[in-house]
Formats: sequence, C-alpha cells, structure tokens
Amino acid sequence: MLERVTMKLKLFAITLCAASLLGATPQSQFPDTPAGHQFAAWLEAFDSGERARLLDFLQKNYPARAAEVDGELGFRRMTGGFDFKKAEESTANKFTGIVKERDSDTFARFVLEVDAAEPHHIKELDLRVIATPPEFALPRMSQDAALAALRAQLDKRVAADKFAGTVLIAKDGKTVFKAAYGLADREKKIPNMLDTQFRIGSMNKMFTATSVLQLAQAGKLKLTDPLGKYLTDYPNKELASKVTIHHLLTHTGGTGDFFGPEFDKHRLELRTLQDYVKLYGQRGVEFEPGSKWAYSNYGFLLLGVLVEKVSGQSYYDYVAEHVYKPADMTLTASLAEDQVVPGRSVGYTHEREEGTKPINSASPDAWQPNTNTLPYRGTSAGGGYSTVEDLFRFASALQNHKLLDAPHTELLTIGKVDTPGGGKYGYGFGDRSFGGMRCFGHGGGAPGMNGDLEICPGPGYVIAVLSNLDPPAAQRVSDFVLNRLPEK
Repeated sequence: MLERVTMKLKLFAITLCAASLLGATPQSQFPDTPAGHQFAAWLEAFDSGERARLLDFLQKNYPARAAEVDGELGFRRMTGGFDFKKAEESTANKFTGIVKERDSDTFARFVLEVDAAEPHHIKELDLRVIATPPEFALPRMSQDAALAALRAQLDKRVAADKFAGTVLIAKDGKTVFKAAYGLADREKKIPNMLDTQFRIGSMNKMFTATSVLQLAQAGKLKLTDPLGKYLTDYPNKELASKVTIHHLLTHTGGTGDFFGPEFDKHRLELRTLQDYVKLYGQRGVEFEPGSKWAYSNYGFLLLGVLVEKVSGQSYYDYVAEHVYKPADMTLTASLAEDQVVPGRSVGYTHEREEGTKPINSASPDAWQPNTNTLPYRGTSAGGGYSTVEDLFRFASALQNHKLLDAPHTELLTIGKVDTPGGGKYGYGFGDRSFGGMRCFGHGGGAPGMNGDLEICPGPGYVIAVLSNLDPPAAQRVSDFVLNRLPEK
C-alpha cells in the first residue's frame, strides 16, 4: 500500500484490522484478574461505538490513549467488531487472547498489560494480525459456491455503504467474475464501471519492482550493488553506500517514509521524484540495513530515481514503455491530479484533518472527497491509477513472461523476508498463503482509495479489486473470496 491510513492501533504495517465485540461474549470467558477485568471492560466500551463511553473508559483506565479516542472510533467503524475466540496466556497483570474481526476473516492476537498497583491502569494494548489458527480454518467451497458467496457479500457491503468499486476474478486466464458497484462520483451520480480508473496507492510498487528487475535482467544493474553506485550525487553518502537495491526492494533498508508534517506542508510542491530527494535526501538510515523489515515508501521512491538514472528515461516514460505497453495496460498511468482524466473516480474518505469541521456537519461520519489528501502526482512508491482489467492484463503478462524471463519473474515474486502477520515480502510483491493457497501481489491504501491484486499460480486464480473508499474496502472483498475459493 501507499500507506497513509492513520488509525491508531496498527495490526501490521500494511493492513489495519481491529475492534471489539463484547455484547455476545460472556464475561466468564475472561480470567478473574486485573488484566482480565480491564480486557473485558475495554472491549465493552470500545464495542459500544459511543464516543462518550469510550472516552470515559480511556480517561479512567488508559489516560495515555484518551487523546486518540476519535482514531479508535474510526478503527471500530472500519472493522465492525471482534469475536473473542480463546485465551492464550493469563497472569495477574497480563492477558493474551485470540480474536476474530467481525467484518472480515482476519484473526489477531490481543495483548493487554496493566500496572501491578491499583487502579491497574492499562500500560500496553496491542493487536497483531496472525494467520488463521488451524482450529478456526474456513471450509473451502467449489468455485461456483465461492463466487455466489462473494456476490452475496458484495451486495451486503454495498448496501451498508462499505464498498464501491470493481471486482475481477480470473481462472487459468479466463474471467469468471467481474462486476462494478457504487458511484464513481457521488455528487454527479456517475456509477462505477469496469473501465473506471481508481487510484491504486502502493500497487504501483509492483510496476516499479518489475522495472528494476528488467534493468537487472538486461545487465544494467546488480541487485547487490549499493544505491550510491548509481546515484553518485545522493545527498546522504552514508545511506547511499550502505543501502543496496535488494534492501530497497524488500523494505529492509531503513529508509523510512515521506508522509508526515513535511509532506503535508509541501504536498503540492513535490512534482518530480527529484523533488522528494531534495526534501528528504539528507536523512540517514533508521536502522542497520538488512537487520529488519520496515515498510518504506521512500525506499521505493528511490527505486524510481534509480530507474531514471539507469534507463535515461523519466520513471513515468519507462513504465509506460516497458510495463504498461507490453502488458496492454491502456488505462493505467500517473498523470497529475490537476489534469483531467475523464474516467478517474473521485475518492471518498471518513478521515479529515485535525481541527477542521466535517464537510457534512449534519453527518460528521459521511463520506467526503479525499481531494485535500492527494499528492500532486503519483510516484514510484504509489499513487497512480488503473482498472481491474488492466491489473488482470499485468498479471497475465507477468505470468506469460512478457515482462521478465522465468527466472527473474520468480526472483521478483518469491518471498524473501518475513513480515508481520505471517507473510513474506519479495521484490515489490507480498507473498502469503490463504490456507494452502499461495498468492503473490500487492495492495494499496490511503484515504479514499484501496486496492488489491493477488496472483495464485497453484489453482490459477487472479483476483483484482479496486475501490474509491477508505481501506480496507477492497481488501475485505479480496480476502473474503481468497479464503473460500478451491485450492486446486
């Protein structure tokens, strides 16, 4: 994803999934300990969805988080609630349990720790996505049954105003499901169509990584080389000498993000990739390169600069000629936001800047355009736009080796480093399993945009979902069908 989702309890670095459901959970399931009592009470307050009730609880029991009440309420809205599934560990002051998100098939591990002294204030509250525990695995369906269940799920989500967008599913290169839902422009009542262009967030990282691997395949660069071998004038010499192309492709370089106060201040001034380097290029690494995984939008921005340096073309011209054209992706690009793109949808978000009034004062939680959050233009880290049919064409071109030869395609997509939630990350592609079904691809999310592409070579499925609503609108749909389609 081009991650700018600002909810406060992050389950993992790419996707946010958390909330609570205590109304259907007997209190007797929780231990009679200070930690157990706080766990039950927090869930009850959180699940109520009532700001006054949650704020009262936080002020009395978790004062360090009281200021984040609106973020937690947004988090609650996004996820729909938790079913408590089982306890894992329990001591007087610490409780660990497994919960399932009500609005999806996502499981998470919940850890709550309290002060030993009364009144036992909460000092840690953490949620982390985990793989589905074997005892809670969903039964697989036939393809027809899974697609029927998907259609019913989509109807439900659209009726609840939780999804607007497009969905395409292919099996062995042939489309078996495609549909469009909701409105591309709510003010003008323009419906979403299969050729509607949606902002795709970090899904552009797949195109960037493919470009870098093309240059490696052509012998124009080596993935083990330091960045500074090619960007000889990079401002921070230490970073350029220590961070390799492999590090950047796998988010292990410690190059950090560019979103934050500086980005917000200069959002519309950042018009080229070099503009980002001028603003952020003096920064050093956040940790020793290669020592851990940490999602880095700036790292992929630098990969775009690398593509420009090595190819002699602008990043945008390179991907248009070497990725979009051979894949026949005619509706994918990254034109500036001030340029008219007739088929590009309007993004809608629940988020708004702190201290500002909602656009619709009669309904503060109403969807509103994401215009004031958008960059001037998408970059090699994300922010372009595409269609589900173009994403399917990209998947087909990749699998049919129109973009890379077989060894480099495998090198691109196979997981190399572990990521939170039980998955792996390759070169610009996530690599994860849905039960026994391995899929690779990438999601994208920011206010008013969400998408996911999953390529599952074993059973031959490709799933592409795009939405013009906040995350996890598209991810919910993608995960739903991936957990139900047959594995063979």
